[in-house]
Amino acid sequence: MTGGVESDGFHHSTSYLLTTCNTVGVSVNVSVRLDDRLAERLRLRARAAGESLSDRLRRYAEEGARRDEHPMITFRDGPTGRRAGLIGGPDAWEVAMWIDDLGPVKDPADQLAADGVVSRPQVDAVLAYRAAYPDEIQARIELHRSETAAAEAR
Repeated sequence: MTGGVESDGFHHSTSYLLTTCNTVGVSVNVSVRLDDRLAERLRLRARAAGESLSDRLRRYAEEGARRDEHPMITFRDGPTGRRAGLIGGPDAWEVAMWIDDLGPVKDPADQLAADGVVSRPQVDAVLAYRAAYPDEIQARIELHRSETAAAEAR
């Protein structure tokens, strides 16, 4: 932690953090300056979740970039970990699975939206997210299906 007199003539306390971001299997070191209060809030949140500060910052960066790319998508915690979901709506994998479950219909997105559970813009947002992260969505669908099959077998 260090501080100094800035160009505005005031003394600012700043924390310097070094984090690593993954870029297609390659790590890149990035130096980031954070206000002391923000750095402490981040440390507390990371500690409370049992994460390192670097892991927390990496997750925030990844999820922030995805939110910028997909503005109707957010991320939430749950019993099976963090996952993408519609803001104010169901998880992205659920909507994708519902579309898959409709089978061979002319416009499954339109049909799902007509059911009234999600709107057409929400369906389109999930389809765009799924196109960008197909393995993530497919893994969630497969997890759900296997857990459902195991529960039914009991």
